[in-house]
Amino acid sequence: MIRVIHNLRWLRSRRPVRHVAVTLCLALAVTACGGGEMSLTEYVDLVNDAADQAGDTAQQLTDQGILNKGDTPQEVEAGIERAIEEIRIPLQESVDAVDPPEQVAELHTLLWSWHADLIRVETTLAQRVGATPHTEAGWTALSDSPEVAAYRASIAEGKQVCIDFQAQLDATEARGVFEGVAFLPSELSEVVKAALGCEWFPEDPQDVYRYPPK
Repeated sequence: MIRVIHNLRWLRSRRPVRHVAVTLCLALAVTACGGGEMSLTEYVDLVNDAADQAGDTAQQLTDQGILNKGDTPQEVEAGIERAIEEIRIPLQESVDAVDPPEQVAELHTLLWSWHADLIRVETTLAQRVGATPHTEAGWTALSDSPEVAAYRASIAEGKQVCIDFQAQLDATEARGVFEGVAFLPSELSEVVKAALGCEWFPEDPQDVYRYPPK
């Protein structure tokens, strides 16, 4: 068995991050709320809502046995395709529709450019998995294939993205960007790391889709 999509487990158990935009719009004037440029708090809320929706969908697919099956290549293929179509693409479309606040525009690009590339990598991977015979030789060939190598590389890049995001967020905070809303960096960090599933990245991406499993 090969597990479907390494870092979707977070979606089935994540705790919603506290919603803060409405309260802050009443108390603070970081940027205009309810019109004009999106505020930092509105941005955090939007990403959180998108992640919540992805989590609900992941739970439904898990309950249906879609994300937790991997006995045959066709089951793995089906899990990847459903995850792409019903979780990753809607999440990406939600964030692509956002014109992020200037303060976090670079962070936004860093995060979601990688996620968009991951969708392309997983789409190619699903096609390769679907063509794999359900034999020892078939699983071994899949493990050694360029498509799986590309996926492992993408996961390794994702791990680095999570690290770079936190470093850039810390640097942004150090410039005083979040003055008056000092709690926002931790809120944003929690939301983004949940949305990307940072805590679920494997210790060694080279072990992902490894056959036979270590």
